[in-house]
Amino acid sequence: MELEFNHIIAEINNRVGIITLNRPEKKNAISMQMREEISECLNAWKTSDDVMAVIITGSSSAFSAGFDLSEFNNPEQFGRLLQSSSQYHKDIWLFPKPTIAAVNGVALGGGFDLAAFCDFRICTESALFGHPEVKFGAPPLITPLRWIVGEGIARELCLTGRTIDANEALRIGLTNEIVIDKNILDRAIELAETILEAPNDTLLYLKSFMTSSKQKEFETCFSIEHDEAFRKLLLPKAEAGLKKNHGSKS
Repeated sequence: MELEFNHIIAEINNRVGIITLNRPEKKNAISMQMREEISECLNAWKTSDDVMAVIITGSSSAFSAGFDLSEFNNPEQFGRLLQSSSQYHKDIWLFPKPTIAAVNGVALGGGFDLAAFCDFRICTESALFGHPEVKFGAPPLITPLRWIVGEGIARELCLTGRTIDANEALRIGLTNEIVIDKNILDRAIELAETILEAPNDTLLYLKSFMTSSKQKEFETCFSIEHDEAFRKLLLPKAEAGLKKNHGSKS
């Protein structure tokens, strides 16, 4: 099964699907097209016996610097912006097979969310995690981060927007392992292959339980944290900023 995309690279290696975010010139900023391509890829793989585990990583020296903020400059795209973001987060969270984030550099804002939505994370020594978007009026997603690192630390990271390095990420349980930079994908594949030593039906059952045991809580929290925040805060601020800039130029 070969899938070709513009903003990601999709590969299959011995039942392990590998999604590489591929906008290195933008530090792998997550665009609408990238989100739609990730959703398309995951939807193709979720029913395929060729893929039983998925690794998500970034090209070059970054995982992802976050959402592509330039896309907030076009009000005509706001509907697609909200829909693509909402759908892609759900597609990752509800993916029925194990997912590993191989964080090979900065994972900020939406890049941090992407890593947190995977089943677990490994990272390089150069990895950085943070939610700086709170300083610019975008409330970070605290779910499922609070389930990974605990309520107090999750609240602190979301409210302060401070950046943490690989060592602190390991200490608080955000990442499971720190890997030498050049070996991170090899290590992620090794972990995926260890997972795949279990029978397929067992993995599907276990992942289904992991998701469904928190699914209702996730859906409720996500609709408030993401969809409502987009409608009440992010898109109105973007539109007001565009009107202000337009007025200052006239």
